[in-house]
Amino acid sequence: MIRPHKKKQFNFGNNWFQRLTTTVIIGSFLHTTLTVPATAQDAGFVGITNQATYTYSYEEDGKKIIYQQTTEQININPGPLVDPLGRILGCGGTLLPDYTGFSVAVYEPNPNDPTGTELGQLVSLTRTEVPDIANNNIPGGLAPNTENSNPYFITNNPPGVYNFLLDPNRGQTNPGRTYIFVVNPPSDSIYQQRRIKIQILDSTNINNNNIVRYVATSLDGQPIRTTGETRVEDRVVLVPNAELVGLDLLAFEFTTNMCQPNQVQLIKTGDRAAAEPGDTVIYRLSVKNLSDVTLNNVVITDSLPFGFNFIPKSVRGEINGQTITLTPVSNGNNITLRTNANLPVGQVVNIAYAAQLTADAIRGTGRNSAIVNAQRTDNGFRTKDGPATHLLKIRPGIVADCGTIIGRVFEDKNFDGEQQPGEPGIANAVIFLQDGNRITTDPKGLFSLANVLPGSHVGVLDLSSVPGYQLAPNKKFKERNSQSRLVRLEPGGLVRMNFAVTPTSQEVMKP
Repeated sequence: MIRPHKKKQFNFGNNWFQRLTTTVIIGSFLHTTLTVPATAQDAGFVGITNQATYTYSYEEDGKKIIYQQTTEQININPGPLVDPLGRILGCGGTLLPDYTGFSVAVYEPNPNDPTGTELGQLVSLTRTEVPDIANNNIPGGLAPNTENSNPYFITNNPPGVYNFLLDPNRGQTNPGRTYIFVVNPPSDSIYQQRRIKIQILDSTNINNNNIVRYVATSLDGQPIRTTGETRVEDRVVLVPNAELVGLDLLAFEFTTNMCQPNQVQLIKTGDRAAAEPGDTVIYRLSVKNLSDVTLNNVVITDSLPFGFNFIPKSVRGEINGQTITLTPVSNGNNITLRTNANLPVGQVVNIAYAAQLTADAIRGTGRNSAIVNAQRTDNGFRTKDGPATHLLKIRPGIVADCGTIIGRVFEDKNFDGEQQPGEPGIANAVIFLQDGNRITTDPKGLFSLANVLPGSHVGVLDLSSVPGYQLAPNKKFKERNSQSRLVRLEPGGLVRMNFAVTPTSQEVMKP
């Protein structure tokens, strides 16, 4: 709203100051049913009397009859002009218990920020004066921010009220001008800073009033009206004379509610850290109401890992030991758990359900996540938390793809590559695999390697680990006359890798 000030003179000794200012009120940022009006300048209200006399004529029996009547008198005594002001309210549209430390300010956007959402310098507002009651009661700025300070510190009397004045004579209402309105809570407050972007769209002249359209956008995602909108387009009327215009004086009217950043909390746990196909896992979800009002329409969406089968009949829920009804809906791996029960302030709804692992689970991540959505019962605002995750380590169990390599290093006396009775094993022999794994034989010359990925594998006997021995020639298989062995391991399979040696002092037969 434009609030023009009449030409005023202030006498301070021998110095006279004159000011003629036309300003736009940035008020009612927090417009709700609790908006507090402030009485504008007193123009000396005069009662209005409205009375009309009317005359008409008609003929009756050839005579002209004239009829005259006077209406009843209507007396109107208008009340004072009311200026809309802004107010900081709680999330439900109610007063905060204490406004100490709260401040509001209007900023220019940061010119180096292409998004236009970061703060620049404080807007330089046209200063107004405190009313000088001692000097003929000269009117000053608009209460409560009588000096048009920026920032303005909010008080408890009146509680949470503020206002700013923009000056059209300085181009502050020109189309394209953009501002960021900021609410700063005290440092120890449960609330977070709020930012709202205000952009002047255009202006038109209708009935000798200059109408300015603007759009207000929440930069923090929280609503700016009690009806839940985060973007509001409205208009302000630049009033030519505030004392002579009716009460319909539009200002930047949108709600700035101070809501706690975390109004609901979701925790997800499982009954085990690891499982394998065929096992059943029990998940637990805890939803706590951290807000200042009761929550309802609690909905949890849980995404199970690949290879997990949800068991609908396993769902259970309770609040403070009292069983509640839950409606589970499964869509593939996405589960929706909904309850119509009210969740009081500080209370927790506990939910448990089961899921069974299939053979496909070993190809998944084992991680599932859940989010919760709820609704405040006072203003219908939605609140949510999450994702809350749980990681389950999947063991392959009996459906493992990995296999096992077994083998032996022995003294081959008949050079057939197979160990027969009387051919002892060689202890502490070392075999290296192609991936760098080092295997040592036991006292009987045996070795094994479990959990080996399927595919081709190569093992090499380290002859320096068997002093006094050399590779034994093989009369039946030429490929075994090598220091290395190539084997092919099938998924979940077992493969043998043997190495035959013979004493170096023994005469070696040619293959």
